[in-house]
Amino acid sequence: MRFLSKVIRVLYVIWASCWFIGIMLLILPFIVLASFLGRITGGNVIYYFLWFWSRTWFPLVGMFVKKTYVGDHSDKSSMMYAVNHTSYLDAALAVGQVRLPFRPLGKIEMQKIPLFGFIYKHAVVTVDRSSARDRVLSVRKMIDTLKQGVSILIFPEGSTNTTGQPLMPFHNGAFKIAIETQTDIKPILFLDNIDRFPEGKGLLALNPGRVRIVYLPAISVKGLTIADQNTLKQQVYDVMEAALRQYRTYPEIPVQA
Repeated sequence: MRFLSKVIRVLYVIWASCWFIGIMLLILPFIVLASFLGRITGGNVIYYFLWFWSRTWFPLVGMFVKKTYVGDHSDKSSMMYAVNHTSYLDAALAVGQVRLPFRPLGKIEMQKIPLFGFIYKHAVVTVDRSSARDRVLSVRKMIDTLKQGVSILIFPEGSTNTTGQPLMPFHNGAFKIAIETQTDIKPILFLDNIDRFPEGKGLLALNPGRVRIVYLPAISVKGLTIADQNTLKQQVYDVMEAALRQYRTYPEIPVQA
């Protein structure tokens, strides 16, 4: 029985991988052409092809998205989307489920992946966290992108959360940018990506099932100054953590003796 289960899992991963790469190859020529249209216009065109890729791939591999909206969602301007980060699936899901146009902040190392790296380079505001100069440049790019009317998506935890708790501590950068540009922050929760493709378990851990997304109300930054940065960061953290605990059960944190 265990052998049969493993065979089915291997076949599923092959199926999912073939569609993942196949759809990417299908849209690649259009992305190459769009890359000549410039960082903003070309990037926006690229995202519509990535939207098609995401919206096609997830149902084809048996991952069915269920969306829940909490409160008002009449987003009419660029936003700073803050998303919890638990899986490599997060970015793939975001491009199909977050209002376009937007750009995520992503690690520069991903550009090295064959084929995917080319698309990544033209679709993401990259950052090399080991370089102070590059971090400054990425901040400038994000500010300019927001001024062009394009939203920014960030994973404020900075890396994949493998702690077993709802969230890891947030970094400051996104909240500083949101205040400087007076861009409201919209929290979004990905609830099941950690189950569909758990971090560190290898490709064979990929599995079909439900993929729930919760869109929380935007948090206004109107009138805030840099002095309010930590307060804003904590507010967003508290809202996201409380909502995550409503939908998922987390282990108790051991009490230190």
